[in-house]
Amino acid sequence: MNAERIVAESGAARLDVFLSERLNITRSAAKKLIDDGHVTVGGAPVKASRAVSAGEEIFCEIPAPQALDLTPQDIPIDIVYEDDDIAVVNKPQGLTVHAGSGNLSGTLVNALLYRLKSLSSINGVIRPGIVHRIDKDTSGLLVVAKNDAAHLSLSEQIAEKTCRREYLALCDGIFKEDAGRVETYIGRSPADRTKMAVVPKGKGRYAATNFEVVRRFSAGYTLVRFRLETGRTHQIRVHCKHLGHPIVGDPVYGSKKQKFKLNGQLLHACRLELTHPKTGERMAFEAPLPVYFSAVLEKLEREERGRAR
Repeated sequence: MNAERIVAESGAARLDVFLSERLNITRSAAKKLIDDGHVTVGGAPVKASRAVSAGEEIFCEIPAPQALDLTPQDIPIDIVYEDDDIAVVNKPQGLTVHAGSGNLSGTLVNALLYRLKSLSSINGVIRPGIVHRIDKDTSGLLVVAKNDAAHLSLSEQIAEKTCRREYLALCDGIFKEDAGRVETYIGRSPADRTKMAVVPKGKGRYAATNFEVVRRFSAGYTLVRFRLETGRTHQIRVHCKHLGHPIVGDPVYGSKKQKFKLNGQLLHACRLELTHPKTGERMAFEAPLPVYFSAVLEKLEREERGRAR
């Protein structure tokens, strides 16, 4: 059983929310740790609803892994790096990261169980090894923890914003600014609870995204590099919609009229920087754009050259 000592740098409304953020686990997983007596404050067990005060020391014990009910599956995946502690995967578009209600197969986790000898258990038996996620129809890099110590280290890096995650996206319309920063609160859309949306403070969670224009196309598109500071559900997609420049191909937040035949949004996790949990080495990984994404850019480039003649 691993033990983690956490000092709260600032207060929080609820302990389960604080641990979810700090350990980068689901709120339900954090609540289960608390309810099962694995979390103490000042040596005493606490409730999930307890408020956290700045400066408090929180001790969290991570139980030994449980037997997994998921079936390993021989699903092709691109593992760009692997050692005893972590693996970095270039996830293809269309592959769900982990199982959900009624869906226990055909996911990245099923593929990882087939290919890797061990995975961390902190995020529960449904999400073994998963430190952060990318959407089903988003492609690109994510890091996987092979043990609980690595998971805790990577989660802390994400919470402290030292794990750098960059994405490339093709957006509708022409960005006026060359670079900028979007800061909002993201929560469930009041109009459609299946979607996320920018909401007032107090109704959602703080979300920050930095962006930099890579290329503008006169046909009415902009290739943009995004860097996440937080990792809210659908964050980049929601922020692009909020800016008035939804991501091309996005079936949820994008335009209904699409010029290109696509199976999902043109959003790719292109670069990942992290500090190795055991060695302390700073590591960087890059993943080239998938073929379908590059094909759209090449088409736009040809159109640009045609207009220049």
